[in-house]
Amino acid sequence: MSGRTPSQWEELTAADPAHSTWYVERFRALAAQGTDISGEARMVDAMLARGSRVLDAGCGPGRVGGYLHRAGHTVVGVDVDPVLIAAAEQDHPGPTWLVGDLAELDLPGRGIAAEFDVIVCAGNVMTFLAPSTRVAVLQGFARHIAPTGRVVVGFGADRGYEFAQFLADAAQAGLHCDVRLSTWDLRPFTDESDFLVAVFSR
Repeated sequence: MSGRTPSQWEELTAADPAHSTWYVERFRALAAQGTDISGEARMVDAMLARGSRVLDAGCGPGRVGGYLHRAGHTVVGVDVDPVLIAAAEQDHPGPTWLVGDLAELDLPGRGIAAEFDVIVCAGNVMTFLAPSTRVAVLQGFARHIAPTGRVVVGFGADRGYEFAQFLADAAQAGLHCDVRLSTWDLRPFTDESDFLVAVFSR
């Protein structure tokens, strides 16, 4: 890993090299069965004008970014796992899919304009980060949104990242929480919620 801190996802896949392929096939099977796997993307799409710029942060095999591309947006997806990026390229052609570490996010350095209308980080990605890199990832999000852009993050409880700590980290990173929900279908967040979807602005 040459000096950088590996994410918990990288540690998981190093211990079980078949995990990434299992993850890809799981979502392919769900889609083939007709399961709705696009709820996150529909919520994000509702926030955007046609032709908006979207960063799918921790894009995995591309289900969110692929949907948003088909809805008419310009999508860049970044994930640390090359197996997942390869699946995104195969299953969802059109977006720009990049292997990269969210803790070192520098898209202008890769020739890509940094100002996104929305950054979406779904699929419990925040809980797979190395804890020491969480604030850096959130700071990277803040650097990559347009002045009126928004960041949308969703993850579940009991995964090692308390919601209160996450919200404090986001504030430290320069992000202001505008909305808290308990689901991607817009149900209000309460003290009993076991899932958080948070919408931030700068």
